[in-house]
Amino acid sequence: MSRSTTPAPSDGGKDGTPASSAAAVGSLSHGLKQRHLSMIALGGVIGAGLFVGSGQGIAKAGPSIVLAYALSGALVMLVMRMLGEMSAANPASGSFSVHAERAFGPWAGFTSGWAFWFLLCVAVGLEGLGAAGIMVGWFPGTPAWAWVALFMLVFCGTNLAAVKNFGEFEFWFAALKIGAIVLFLGIGVLAIVGVIPADEAAKAASEAATSKVGGGGGGFFPNGVDGLIFGLLASLFAYGGLETVTIAAAESEHPVQGVAKAVRTAMWRIAIFYIGSMAVIVAIMPWNDPAVAEKGPYVATLDYLGIPAAGQIMNVVVLVALLSAMNANIYGASRMACSLVARRMGPQIMGRTFGGVPRLAVLASCVLGFGCVMLSFWSPDKAFIWLLNTIGAIILVVWFFIGASQLALRGRTERETPEKLVVKMWLFPGLTIAALVGMVVVFILMAMEAETREQLYYTGGLTVLLAIVGYVLQKKRGDETAAEAALPGATPAEPAAAEEKAEAKGKTEEKAKAASGDKADDKAAGDDKKPVTAKKA
Repeated sequence: MSRSTTPAPSDGGKDGTPASSAAAVGSLSHGLKQRHLSMIALGGVIGAGLFVGSGQGIAKAGPSIVLAYALSGALVMLVMRMLGEMSAANPASGSFSVHAERAFGPWAGFTSGWAFWFLLCVAVGLEGLGAAGIMVGWFPGTPAWAWVALFMLVFCGTNLAAVKNFGEFEFWFAALKIGAIVLFLGIGVLAIVGVIPADEAAKAASEAATSKVGGGGGGFFPNGVDGLIFGLLASLFAYGGLETVTIAAAESEHPVQGVAKAVRTAMWRIAIFYIGSMAVIVAIMPWNDPAVAEKGPYVATLDYLGIPAAGQIMNVVVLVALLSAMNANIYGASRMACSLVARRMGPQIMGRTFGGVPRLAVLASCVLGFGCVMLSFWSPDKAFIWLLNTIGAIILVVWFFIGASQLALRGRTERETPEKLVVKMWLFPGLTIAALVGMVVVFILMAMEAETREQLYYTGGLTVLLAIVGYVLQKKRGDETAAEAALPGATPAEPAAAEEKAEAKGKTEEKAKAASGDKADDKAAGDDKKPVTAKKA
């Protein structure tokens, strides 16, 4: 499908020119190529949570971690399918926030959008700290905050420039991560079939370590249902990051094709990268070897097989995964903020674009991310812990909005624009309802576990607060719209169409400028499809 036949992302006017009184923002560029989007989709499922965080899940769940990742993977796959259906039908940089607004009103778009923005900004800081920890290990005595500042400057600069720079960074980051995990899986399969034996010294050390904690037995469920639940919760949040591809698709050459391809390949990516990795790890070495949680399961497995310099090799891979996540989260946060502002849900200055890039939104996201880092030094036991608890379940809240929005919008799309259903949710509405029920079950499990209960409470409090603020803004906008409609000759407008109105207004202004500058006739100015920036070039 050509770019001219796909729905345009809804982001306001162009190049920072005020598009309307409702949304003084510019529109984003289309600088991402299909190869960028494909690698963002592939790399989005491979993060530091898989390389390092999965170790705690294995230590608690044992071999049942494979089942835990399969169950959580199935839920995430359904979420991505639902999000893909809506994003292919209406590509927008606001992604699920735009869909939630269309389904339930501005309060829903406000709540899900700003919650996700906050999550990404805090995550930028956490990933920076993780990357800094690796660098301090390589360069002892250097301050961690300085490394974070360096990384922040690099990726802030990358995102302040053209979006294709972000795409190129992610392309090569994703290529390295994919190569590393494919190589690991290949080595693991060879070890399982006996081609690569375990290192005798490493095996003896592992046996000595596991004997101190009760051995590696216990069957598939060594810690019973509790272990499986812990593994399920740990694995579920490792999948965060998949949503970025639907945000990036709005700036690609072919948004609909890009989203459709990413969603359709989600199943095998999840199966190979996550479930396959967990199966390989627990098949090779004892699940309760302390090294699995201490070193990370990938490093521990490679050490167990006697692979030279395994720790340093995986440190490089983990560093790349962390830096990739920083880059992607700065991008996602800035685009979400820009979209929210375009819909009159935030300070208008954050929505200004320069050369198709929302630079002020990028700066704001980076500043908040670095502020979170400084809190980890200034108040590690209070403010920083509060931040961690607050973001604990935000991704699950976002997924719930996605499921509820798809359930509400599917019928409307089938009635009004059925041709836009390029991607369809399987067995609708059965699997949509099943996914929503699954999320409710996860909320209940979090409330039952002491380690996650506090996170649920803090995230719930933030969600309720945002919903109240969003509802108040919605009422205010409703009153303003009613007052405008009461004026002679006024036409009522729907708040949910703010992005579309801004885009249309921006295009109209551009055509007028182009017609004036080139002294073209009215017909030529009306038929001109090229951006003004192309003519200036």
